[in-house]
Amino acid sequence: MPGVPLDLAAVISTTLEGILYGFSVFMFGVTMYILQENSRRAGREINYKMLSVSIALLVCSTVHMIIDFDRACRGLVFKRDTYPGGPIAFFGQPSEWTFVAKNAVYTVQTLLGDGILIYRCYMVWQTWLIVALPIVLWVWVGVVGILSVHAVAVVPMGAGTVFLKEVGRWITAFYASTLSTNFFVTILLAYKIWVTNRRVSRVRQGSLLPVVRVVADAGILYSVTLAAALGCFVQKSNGQYVVLDMVCPIISITFYMVIIRIGLAESQRSSELGSAGSGLSSGLSASHYQPPFNNGGAIGAGRGGDQRSQAVPMGRLPVQVHISKVCETDVVTLENEGDTGSETDRDGKMTVLEVHNVV
Repeated sequence: MPGVPLDLAAVISTTLEGILYGFSVFMFGVTMYILQENSRRAGREINYKMLSVSIALLVCSTVHMIIDFDRACRGLVFKRDTYPGGPIAFFGQPSEWTFVAKNAVYTVQTLLGDGILIYRCYMVWQTWLIVALPIVLWVWVGVVGILSVHAVAVVPMGAGTVFLKEVGRWITAFYASTLSTNFFVTILLAYKIWVTNRRVSRVRQGSLLPVVRVVADAGILYSVTLAAALGCFVQKSNGQYVVLDMVCPIISITFYMVIIRIGLAESQRSSELGSAGSGLSSGLSASHYQPPFNNGGAIGAGRGGDQRSQAVPMGRLPVQVHISKVCETDVVTLENEGDTGSETDRDGKMTVLEVHNVV
């Protein structure tokens, strides 16, 4: 979009952001339901970490949406005839306070999204050594994010655009840093789940590949959006304004998507297990035991005996029942448990801990 006027780019970006924001609000509601159902089904408190991050992301998206709407109204309506240079100059001025504010909110939301991704990676690997580099990258994202916000804030009025060298180098570094962090951590997360799936598949039924697909889908969606924003900015295209406004709700959407898809899969699995158990109980209660007793109670009655008298209630017979307790560690969970066995057992508990800690 190099030839798209800035005022038209503002209209397009605000419209697309509004659509994605509405979708993210709907997914937030579903996420709240999933978190509540997971806690109720497991008989424990709701995951306050995921609840807090979900609310924080919604707040950031909402604030960013409000600022963008106010910015569009100011540039296209309220200051259309009074701002020097008109709407084009208004939307092209980096130090205009609405542009500075929206970039500050975007930086905070990026740190939240990348931080929770690193947290999930740690919960899967259970070692700080693996996430040491992602944490360093995350800190660097925060540093260049602050520097980029400062760079746009100090641009003199009418002195240039966001593509100035003094501003562009920090924005480029910010896009590249968060893209690298997201891509690297997503690979670490998907790889560990995939390796664990191969190790435990020999001793349990089911597969973790759906979880790998969920994590990969979220990472790919976010990475493609960041790559598009970086490409547009490097090419000095006004399309970067459009992509930038789309990134904020997409950060929330990718976070909610992981919780919703894994939560729905867990609900379906629990329903299937409940149906199977209910069917088994019904079959046992409906069965009748008919031992070969004759009218006098002797074994080996002839064919002429009364068949009705041969049906003896189960309550009158001594029955010895042996019940074997089978414990299965679900490989979609992330709960800190002690080391209780072989390497396969540890991997099964360590990486797929309980879903309520990962989602």
